[in-house]
Amino acid sequence: MRALILLATLKKDGLSNTLTLSEFLAEKMRKKKIAVDIVRLAGLNIPSGTYSDMGDGDKWPGVLEQIPAADIIIFATPIWWNNLSSLMQRVIESLDELQDYVMEGKPSGLEGKAAGIVVTGDSDGAQSLMGGIANFYNAVGLLLPPYSTLTVLWEGQAKGKKTSRKQLLAKYEKEYSDTADTMVKHLIAEVKNK
Repeated sequence: MRALILLATLKKDGLSNTLTLSEFLAEKMRKKKIAVDIVRLAGLNIPSGTYSDMGDGDKWPGVLEQIPAADIIIFATPIWWNNLSSLMQRVIESLDELQDYVMEGKPSGLEGKAAGIVVTGDSDGAQSLMGGIANFYNAVGLLLPPYSTLTVLWEGQAKGKKTSRKQLLAKYEKEYSDTADTMVKHLIAEVKNK
């Protein structure tokens, strides 16, 4: 079983709350024998547009090539002003062409893959953000099983905070370990049921 986490932190390198939570989840998945790849999108040239290849050095086609091998797709994004990151929005826009295929009666290439959502933030509400992503998943055939979201809204993740990776992982392990384990369990069940 293979999982692909599309990481939409806006930080090109270094410590990121969303990266750390994604690594925390990835470790839970690896313990269940799931191979996990995390693609950090911030360092890639992904121009705006609604096609799978916008030309001009677009790196999205290389990311898109990794999707067929994945049984599980996870969108991981920070939340800013009750919205997903601009990079996650670009991912959705770049995948819009797959929804065009569905409208033409063709397969999107994502049908039946299990999907999950990871969100980090300070105090913004995450429900509407997750609802928007879930709606997109539905439009392209991704399956969002119950309990397949992992959201941490905590002042220790606020912009400008100097919370260390060790502190983040301690928080996640103490308060979100059961949630992450439940998410992994339901993602595995969805893959096995298809």
